Amino acid sequence: MRTPEMLLVTGGAGFIGSNFIRYVFTKTGFTGTIINFDKLTYAGNPLSLSDIVAQYGERYIFVRGDIAESSEIDAVLSKYQVDTVVHFAAESHVDRSIHGPEEFVRTNILGTYTLLQCVRQAWGDRQDVRFHHVSTDEVYGSLGSTGRFLESTAYNPRSPYSASKASSDHLVKAWYHTFGLPVSISNCSNNYGPYHFPEKLIPLMIGNLLARKSLPVYGDGLNVRDWLYVEDHASAIWSIVTAGEVGETYNVGGENEWTNIDLVEYLCISLADAKGDDPQEYLKLITYVPDRPGHDHRYAIDCTKIKTDLGWVQSFTFEQGLQATIQWYLAHQDWVKQVSTGEYRNWMKKNYSSR
Repeated sequence: MRTPEMLLVTGGAGFIGSNFIRYVFTKTGFTGTIINFDKLTYAGNPLSLSDIVAQYGERYIFVRGDIAESSEIDAVLSKYQVDTVVHFAAESHVDRSIHGPEEFVRTNILGTYTLLQCVRQAWGDRQDVRFHHVSTDEVYGSLGSTGRFLESTAYNPRSPYSASKASSDHLVKAWYHTFGLPVSISNCSNNYGPYHFPEKLIPLMIGNLLARKSLPVYGDGLNVRDWLYVEDHASAIWSIVTAGEVGETYNVGGENEWTNIDLVEYLCISLADAKGDDPQEYLKLITYVPDRPGHDHRYAIDCTKIKTDLGWVQSFTFEQGLQATIQWYLAHQDWVKQVSTGEYRNWMKKNYSSR
């Protein structure tokens, strides 16, 4: 077992990164310091960790920076004795990658390369350190109606986003095999939970339902995704960072497949039940829209390896996780409104200088 003391989290103001930081501080017995290194793009929100700032003080350090700028990474690595890096920072929305792939190439490929180089130079030949790279199941491509992705599944990315993440995975593996950098990788299925920027399916649908807006469903709605509650993802990463083998890849999934249309209908019924409304008033908001280019049909993760080797298991059923998510969004409607409108950008301009 490794015991990280100085943890650098890239992209820690994003959805999964902020939930990971909160999990480490509150659920693991961690006694060290976390440095949150985040560029604060549209999906990064430092307010997501305001409770952590208040509770953990100097043990939580925020640094605004760009992983594609070596001087900014070097400054952090020279100031702090970082022994563990958990690399979340990435552009992650498929639709945005179709309309503007350049930023995905810069952040996900060049940014990962730059971070690897800086860490390698800072750590030298040390083997008591760890670089953990957080990736996606989308690098494996699209499944038919049967089968699941294994760690040995050949890569077959089909969107600019998944291609950029596949490239970053290969870079991490190369820095391990060529330079001996102590690394690990996790490839995870779709996440859901609190503090999710409202562009992905579940937070978008919840936000639209609360605003009584239409619920756009791509194509016939029969694309299948495997859903994992974000805290379970955080616990899996912590298991890998503290007990996983150097050089290994671990698939992390919810073992919980839903077609998009079934999920949207379930959200309508669950939210209506939580608010005491008529589900039909929500279900009638469903609208089918033209499918996006290269839309993968099905993802499904086989996570036998992490369960067998590290003893990790999911702690939340989908029903438990979704109810917790809905209750969080009901209690934080001001947060949803703020990040969905110009209010958040205005707040950012007042509190953080633009890059």
